[in-house]
Amino acid sequence: MMDKEDVRFWSRVSKKIIGEAQKAVSPLVGTEEGGDTVKMGADGTPTKLIDIAAENKVVEVLEDSGRPSTLISEEIGEFKIGEGPSEVVFVVDPLDGTSNALKNIPAYAVSLGIADASKVPQLDQLTMADIEMGFVKNLATGDLYQAVKGQGATVNGKKLVPSTQEDISKSSIGAYIYRAEMSKVDKLCKSVRRMRILGSVAIELCYVADGTYDAFIDVRGNLRIVDISAAKLIIEETRGKVTDENCNPLKGHLNVLERTSIVAACNPKIHSKLIQILGGIS
Repeated sequence: MMDKEDVRFWSRVSKKIIGEAQKAVSPLVGTEEGGDTVKMGADGTPTKLIDIAAENKVVEVLEDSGRPSTLISEEIGEFKIGEGPSEVVFVVDPLDGTSNALKNIPAYAVSLGIADASKVPQLDQLTMADIEMGFVKNLATGDLYQAVKGQGATVNGKKLVPSTQEDISKSSIGAYIYRAEMSKVDKLCKSVRRMRILGSVAIELCYVADGTYDAFIDVRGNLRIVDISAAKLIIEETRGKVTDENCNPLKGHLNVLERTSIVAACNPKIHSKLIQILGGIS
């Protein structure tokens, strides 16, 4: 575990990253220019101008920190910063919800997960379980979610209070169902009260932590680790449960190619019922 001084230092760096990324993307929100494709990202998807503007600020701030780190990000892939062994690994989605930002829909975020690089002899051994700090900011609303492992989670400095709903038929569920197996989706739609699709997984997972949603699912098996590394910790520090659709812990390695499904809820009864509906538990 990182000591208190390191937590404070990397927290300051993270908030500076978020602030600089917000300044960079703001002029591009809602513009055609922001949606120009500039290259293919390391994750195999097209990189828009607005994405690279945010990521460039992540790199700049980490370089200015004066301490060695490794960045894992959708567009750049894995990028070493500074000389000597990395102290930490930043797992970053510089702009989660790019399509929303380009259409000026107020749900797009910066997501930062931080792992202690000194825990393992080689960085490729780090997994999602090693994330010790997480930050997600909805750039449209200004809401900042953050967590430190073992110290709880907050939104705008206030302790997160999740939903206490236990009845699946009364629940509100966030979901990403594009290209999902429709038989699972159909059964889910018949079991819950409401479903929401916002197009920003990092924000929607944070909505599980603050009680806006009762749960969130993505059962495509194609969800990127960089999208969820920070929000997973935020939910867990709110005593929530995050697994794949078969109820296995998420232990994917920290790289842009790792993919997973996800079922997240703060109430164990809701989580268990969702797993059953999705066919993960007979």
